[in-house]
Amino acid sequence: MAEVVLFHHVQGLTDGMRAFADHLRTGGHTVHTPDLFDGARPPTIAAGVALTRQLGDAELNARATGAVATLPAPVVYAGFSFGAAQAQRFAQTRAGARGALLYEACLPITGTWAFGPWPAGVPVQIHGMDRDPFFALEGDVDAARELVATVGASQGELFLYPGDRHLFTDSSLASYDPEARALVLLRSLAFLERVDRGVA
Repeated sequence: MAEVVLFHHVQGLTDGMRAFADHLRTGGHTVHTPDLFDGARPPTIAAGVALTRQLGDAELNARATGAVATLPAPVVYAGFSFGAAQAQRFAQTRAGARGALLYEACLPITGTWAFGPWPAGVPVQIHGMDRDPFFALEGDVDAARELVATVGASQGELFLYPGDRHLFTDSSLASYDPEARALVLLRSLAFLERVDRGVA
């Protein structure tokens, strides 16, 4: 089975994030859920963004790096929104990545903010709502389309869900969309199964 490290969003390692990880574990996968906020659970996205600014990129990156330091190289990196950036960073820069699951965020693979080219042979699956003000309207969906086009249909998938909610997969938040989350989980588990079989 696949080994996964799953990074939380800006509202922290919520009960909904833990539940999502538990659902991935039902497929027989090992899922690590590092808490980059040391237990803090900001009540809103704005409060979460404020916390990330307070902690700073250097500290958060160091915490994330520490969280994966003891893991084996061949893991799948996954993350939600803020956490997707960490997942993408490791998928692109830490040797041995088996794949990436990016939820509600995607960074460009070219330009100033890029981590560099996407590594050959690393499959990626991206999920987001088609009218999410963060994912769809701030350029992430365009970056996702570029990434999928770059790696090709056999290695990259982008799934868009109808709606304008951010953090819709978190069952502990008001933004939760159970129908969309069920599809995300189904597709994520299928992705991990393909990765495990070496056909993703």
